[in-house]
Amino acid sequence: MEFLSQMWSLLGLLTILQNVLPTQLLSLLHSLWQSLQDSLTPYSYFDVPEFLGSAAVEPNALYRHVQLYLHRSLLLSSPPPPRLTLSLPRSAVSGGHAHGHGAAPSPPSVSLSPNHSVTDTFNGHRAVWTHHADTLQDSLEERRSFSLRLPKRHAAAVLPEYLAHLADASDHLERSSRARRLHTNAASPRGAGAWASVPFCHPATFDTLALDPGLKARLLADLTAFSEGREFYRRTGRPWKRGYLLHGPPGSGKSSLIAAMANHLRYDVFDLELTRVATNTDLRALLIQTTNRSLIVIEDIDCSLHLTGDRGLASERMHKRRKLHATSYNDDSSDSDDADDAGGNADDNHRGRVTLSGLLNFTDGLWSCCGEERIVVFTTNHVDGIDPALLRPGRMDVHVRLDACGTHAMRELVQRYVGVGDHKMLDAAEDSIRGGTEMTPAEVGEVLLRNRDEPEAAVTELAAELKARRSAADDLHQWEDSAAELSDGSPTKKGRKGLGWEGKVRILGRLRSLTKSESGRR
Repeated sequence: MEFLSQMWSLLGLLTILQNVLPTQLLSLLHSLWQSLQDSLTPYSYFDVPEFLGSAAVEPNALYRHVQLYLHRSLLLSSPPPPRLTLSLPRSAVSGGHAHGHGAAPSPPSVSLSPNHSVTDTFNGHRAVWTHHADTLQDSLEERRSFSLRLPKRHAAAVLPEYLAHLADASDHLERSSRARRLHTNAASPRGAGAWASVPFCHPATFDTLALDPGLKARLLADLTAFSEGREFYRRTGRPWKRGYLLHGPPGSGKSSLIAAMANHLRYDVFDLELTRVATNTDLRALLIQTTNRSLIVIEDIDCSLHLTGDRGLASERMHKRRKLHATSYNDDSSDSDDADDAGGNADDNHRGRVTLSGLLNFTDGLWSCCGEERIVVFTTNHVDGIDPALLRPGRMDVHVRLDACGTHAMRELVQRYVGVGDHKMLDAAEDSIRGGTEMTPAEVGEVLLRNRDEPEAAVTELAAELKARRSAADDLHQWEDSAAELSDGSPTKKGRKGLGWEGKVRILGRLRSLTKSESGRR
């Protein structure tokens, strides 16, 4: 009882002193008291406000990193903190309804409740994070921040490594959880194009692709090395970008591979339609609008534009231009090297079309370095139709040939579509493929899709289709041999059966029906 009375007396004395002593003296005493506490405490404290500066308008990137890092730590911690805040944005609710009743609901966000703490461990040191939320006077706004408590003796050595670890972990979490979009360019009335986008929801992954195992492993290793290569590209002075060329017949899986690459890296996709781009200037404007961590895709490059320049004519024009402007520099000077290489003409920009020179600067010029972590993907059915200047390393670094189904890809598709891993008809199908018969993954998938509820019928029809194609190819070779013998006037070799008119008509009929079925599938 006596102790309580002494405490009340001390509090009363403090109240009197607060009213009597000058404000400056009170502030000095408070600072001295804080210094005494700081010298006696075994911890160091670090504040991370949500906004920087007195005006509190510039976001603090470190606050976002801490928020994401603690989100991951809270989900993995055991036992969890005593109080958590759950939230679900309105967009997540409406987006779930938009995808239909079968769409999985978006999980709620988890954050540390205000004025509560969570413990983390790093390299044997204990770190305590506290979330502060203070309501501003005469306002409904909150000023939020995190504070970090570390052991004072090790704080100077631990803090830099811990913050680097926190940034890497938050970056990985943001990449894996961010909503990705598929963008396409649409010509605007003013001439300069802009991007429009929709959510990117393609289901293709490297697990679902029917690729040669060796090719799949090489692609995954290259993509992973690229995404983790920030320090390498910075150290070597190279722009953080990479070019891929996917070529092969229609239906060989080029678009599916692009989707699998985007899903593996968690990148946005920018599908660039060159026929909608008016000039090289518009092409650069579109490039500037693309984001980091993106795949910039130009499909069917051989069909989009005529990009193979007349090298002789271009060389003559460039010689005249340099002679006339030997002492001056114009806006087209940055394109001159690529114009010589590609046979392009910078004047075409003023005539209203995209040139090969402009495309080369898009992929490998100074303007291609305006962002980081970008992959440029070109696709074509006919690689011979592309100008060699576009194919060299630095522009198209990785060339991927996607061809007809091999035996491994065929069996993988059958297993995935109808669940059959071993069947005598599959052995027959393999024999046809080894004999040179070709079917693209899209064609194999279509046969299996038609019979997805009847596995026996699926593998039987697939084997029959391959056998029919092999027979047609053999008949075609026999026809060519016979035609060559007749044109040479040489007699039919002994032991070889010559083709009569009936046989020729039969072969032509079979080839015609096969051609029709091919065109129908395409």
